[in-house]
Amino acid sequence: MNIGSKLKKVGDLVDNHASVLDIGCDHAHLDIYLAQKNKTLKKIIASDNKKGPLDIAKKNVSMYQLQDRIKLKLGEGLDVYEEDIDTVIISGMGGRNMIGIFKNHFEYFKTINTIIISPNNYQQDIKKFLVKNGYLISDEYLVKEGKFIYQVIKFIKGRIKYSKKEYFLGPKLLEKKGRLFEEYYQKELKAREILLEMLPKKYYYKKWIMKKEIKILREALENSD
Repeated sequence: MNIGSKLKKVGDLVDNHASVLDIGCDHAHLDIYLAQKNKTLKKIIASDNKKGPLDIAKKNVSMYQLQDRIKLKLGEGLDVYEEDIDTVIISGMGGRNMIGIFKNHFEYFKTINTIIISPNNYQQDIKKFLVKNGYLISDEYLVKEGKFIYQVIKFIKGRIKYSKKEYFLGPKLLEKKGRLFEEYYQKELKAREILLEMLPKKYYYKKWIMKKEIKILREALENSD
């Protein structure tokens, strides 16, 4: 299965011998990739809350003759969770939607050891939420696919305190930096500079936050490779 660079990075972060739940699997491309790449995986559940994409996923799984490796389930978020699942994947969804999925089932945090996400937005929000609930960032990457650059973040059980700068830019991304770091955060800087100019004076607090973020971005980019 040939998949995009974002999903490939997500799949490559899955540990050997894991039991995986992929929430919002769409056409199950990631799950097929996982089944082909990693024979040690104990279980792969591909779930979606829409019947249409799941029907296509079923055809794809059958085409690759992986019915014995991939279980398809129709349902919302963690409603489809099974008790032996230790790894949860959510990709291509907003950060706040991800938070909503986890908030609906706090009880599963006891057995979920690894969470791998690629949020479309509100990355800081989902990072803070998962860290508050007993996870730390074990690795993170920037992945370019077409014109877009995505964050891919892996969380494991653990306790750690991050600074505002680390939440904003990513603790592991700050260590790695590099070309994609510079490209991604240059765009973030320009967007904030434009928005700051457009914001009316009455938005004092928002302008204050924006100025702080611009300062962090400028300092990080000055010291970037």
